[in-house]
Amino acid sequence: MGHMGEFFTAALTYPAVIFTFPLLVVVAYWLIAAVTGLAGDLLDGGDTAEGGSADTGGFTGALSALGLGGVPVTVVLSLVVAVSWFTALVGTVLLDGVLLRTVALAVALYTGWQATWLLARPLRRALRTTSASRNADLVGQVCEVRVGCAPGRFGQGLVALPDGGTALIDIRSEEPEPVPAGSHALIYDYDAAEDFYRVAPAGAAADPLG
Repeated sequence: MGHMGEFFTAALTYPAVIFTFPLLVVVAYWLIAAVTGLAGDLLDGGDTAEGGSADTGGFTGALSALGLGGVPVTVVLSLVVAVSWFTALVGTVLLDGVLLRTVALAVALYTGWQATWLLARPLRRALRTTSASRNADLVGQVCEVRVGCAPGRFGQGLVALPDGGTALIDIRSEEPEPVPAGSHALIYDYDAAEDFYRVAPAGAAADPLG
């Protein structure tokens, strides 16, 4: 009990306590989601758009601009809280004094965000529930460009899925002119190796498929 008591004391001490209660909320959230069967829907790669109507200038757009697009918002926040809590807990145990522990708080926030950013790309792939064949089925559809793209630079687009849902997908254009956010683009190819879609402006006169 002694070690457990020390653990709970550290978890309820500044700066770890700042993340302890959000972490409890995160754990409760995922337990409820698992019990009610919502976890699968929450991890269905397209829920970053929350119903398909998220504004590119809102929180989802900010996440995309920070390189976290395509990862469910719930997963992003959960990872940031969990990593930050663990880092802050270590700082609480190892450091004494308000000043040093405030530095530990800043380090915890940075570590939480940085770790989530590093995991974003593999998470996008791991959380995709559609197979390569289903991804290829999106070829020929029109997507709404959420993050503009240009030659050599990836963007993101929102596309309707056959089951009635939506998905935020990585897109790339080989057109000389950038494809701006807010426009619509035609998906004309899927790169299975890199897991992205080639697009062209939906109003293009020429058919990319030739």
